[in-house]
Amino acid sequence: MRRSLDAVIDPEIRRPITELDMVGDVSVDADGAAQVDIRLTIVGCPAARTIERDVREAIARVDGVTSTSVDVGVMSREQRAALTERLRGPGKRRMPFTADSLTRVIAVTSGKGGVGKSTVTANLAVSLAARGLAVGLVDADVHGFSIPGLLGLDDPERPGRAVRPTRVDDMILPPVAHGVKVISIGMFVDDPATAVAWRGPMLHRTIDQFLTDVYFGDLDVLLLDLPPGTGDVAISVGQILPHAEVIVVTTPQAAAADVAERSGTVARQTGQHVIGVVENMGAFVAPDGTVVEMFGSGGGADVAERLSRGQEAAVPLLASIPLSVDLRRGGDLGIPVVLDRPDDPAARAITALTDAVMSRGRGLAGRPLGVNVV
Repeated sequence: MRRSLDAVIDPEIRRPITELDMVGDVSVDADGAAQVDIRLTIVGCPAARTIERDVREAIARVDGVTSTSVDVGVMSREQRAALTERLRGPGKRRMPFTADSLTRVIAVTSGKGGVGKSTVTANLAVSLAARGLAVGLVDADVHGFSIPGLLGLDDPERPGRAVRPTRVDDMILPPVAHGVKVISIGMFVDDPATAVAWRGPMLHRTIDQFLTDVYFGDLDVLLLDLPPGTGDVAISVGQILPHAEVIVVTTPQAAAADVAERSGTVARQTGQHVIGVVENMGAFVAPDGTVVEMFGSGGGADVAERLSRGQEAAVPLLASIPLSVDLRRGGDLGIPVVLDRPDDPAARAITALTDAVMSRGRGLAGRPLGVNVV
């Protein structure tokens, strides 16, 4: 019967509860009445109801079981310490997303605000997760955080506020939305209208803690939604993750394209590799067939051409995403358009962007190959 609980997955850690030592005594009497003791990580664990439900359903499928009683308790301090060490590994905490890790790290940046960078990042993350990849998303736009809202991570007990992460001692478990593990400073403020007025050192420390103290587990892709411009956070990410790939988001407008080029240039100065440009808010086709270029045309291709100068390989225009009411509405509702309206032109463009990102794979530059030369 204990083996049946291997199918019960902790929704935050994404591993079987048996593997996490969350299962205590399991027994069944002669009448088929089953008794299961479960140990949650903390008091008030937000996943408690889900785990208890899944345990009941798993035990009910065992032949001969007529009823199930689940006793829910909490891990001791020693058990929690053992769990965190099992997940992180022994020794001092360290940032896992190094150049030799198997996780692709992709930072999404823009020269200026208001170009839809966060919307593109959120939808790209969800689209990658829908392909079966393990995806994490760091909202590194500390001053202008918006990812929790775009992904519908609302706290049902605190209307208008983002859901809080679960803390297991000094380890933070990121909430999951649409298959994506997410962390944002917006999850730690009491009022969404709070202005986070931090300068360089605090910003650097926050990004470092998001990458070190948050347990993402084994990821295929980690996306970072950077703030617009070339300020402290962009420089900090370049220092912490010099091996990251970078996607530059712009609009077709010439003024936006001029500024977008600078964000790609700064990324290169820290050693990062610009893998492409995304043009957002492109032309859309009105119901009568009229093509409307609200923000002009050609900005994305222009940025890609400028960033290609002096490079061995050209920087491609990965996608041109048209203006879309459904894309905007999905962001307001916290339901990404790639899931809710996959046939919308913007959703199709983001799907093409996902294809382009996945087709690139990860380069081996700067990564140890474990080969000894004799």
